[in-house]
Amino acid sequence: MLIIHTNCLRVIRNAWHFYYALALVFKVVCGGIGIALITP
Repeated sequence: MLIIHTNCLRVIRNAWHFYYALALVFKVVCGGIGIALITP
């Protein structure tokens, strides 16, 4: 039971890291587009 629990936690943690990285990339891309729109 403990092994299954740790595996679930690891998967959740990996998914969280992936989501965080995705959000970071999304923020950078949106920031870049925003700057491109603002600058003539």
